[in-house]
Amino acid sequence: MVLLRGGLCPGLNVELVKALQSEDIRTVEDLVSSDLEEVAQKCSVSYKALVAVRRVLLAQHAAFPVSGADLYEELLSSTSILSTGNTSVDKLLDSGLYTGEITELAGGPGTGKTQLCFSAAVNIAHELKQDVLYVDTNGGVCASRLLQMLQAKRISTVEQMNALQRIRVFRVFDVFSLLHCLQNLRASGLQKASVGGGWVKGVIVDSVSAVISYMLGGKQNEGMSLMMQVATELRLIAKDFNVAVLVTNHVTRDGNSQLKPGLGQSWSHVPRTRILLQRVERPGALSSLRSATLTKSSRQPCCLMEEFDLSQQTVEEMKRGVSGKRKLDTDV
Repeated sequence: MVLLRGGLCPGLNVELVKALQSEDIRTVEDLVSSDLEEVAQKCSVSYKALVAVRRVLLAQHAAFPVSGADLYEELLSSTSILSTGNTSVDKLLDSGLYTGEITELAGGPGTGKTQLCFSAAVNIAHELKQDVLYVDTNGGVCASRLLQMLQAKRISTVEQMNALQRIRVFRVFDVFSLLHCLQNLRASGLQKASVGGGWVKGVIVDSVSAVISYMLGGKQNEGMSLMMQVATELRLIAKDFNVAVLVTNHVTRDGNSQLKPGLGQSWSHVPRTRILLQRVERPGALSSLRSATLTKSSRQPCCLMEEFDLSQQTVEEMKRGVSGKRKLDTDV
């Protein structure tokens, strides 16, 4: 809200401001929304002068109108959609991760959060030949697992190594280190953290809740403040550098004992899209099936659900002669 004052624009002198204030017109908004003929009569000022002042104020302070078609063209030219490498999850995400946005995977231990982060990182690094910055807060990054996923694509050793080099890992173990890492990445324009100054298209934080959740609750105001600082950095990285940001979160239960993403109401406004991952239980055996439920989206109806098998990729690797003896790191 801009207050009227003498010299704010040509024609708006101190005498005119005092006359307008006598009729309780004190801001630019008050003036441009007033009936100027009525104001001119009550204030005994020139109607033409008021029209000229309003025209200048509108030019200086009003938002420039943009058509919906222009916004759509800008969206098409600036937005990329990055596949996660999992067709079920991509379907929920309306084809994949969108640049300029924050996407969240929430779930309990062993539901596949880290596995999906690995899949997205490998897909962006190999298929798109773009760089990925992977911020690991719980020691879950497994280089041998990333290599297995690349070997399953039946590509040459050189291509495998090139893809691995495009995945840059940052290990942080507290919220202060996470915030410092994100601030440094943003300050450097992301490119100094990439391979050979390449283009970064994905930033993954697995997991954001691991270093924040213990500081929330009760009277721990510092924890809430740090969480929102992390949220701000992630938003700025996504928007300013047009990258897809993928974060993972833990889950809690609401008053009806239903699972919901953690970190509370304030954090719920941070991700543009949220997916809840759960185990699919089968009688008499430990199932590798997982369900993915869309709980927040601006593009798709919420509560859409897909099932996928975490072990399927491992089976394919073994068929192709890749060593499959190492236990699948579904989530750490």
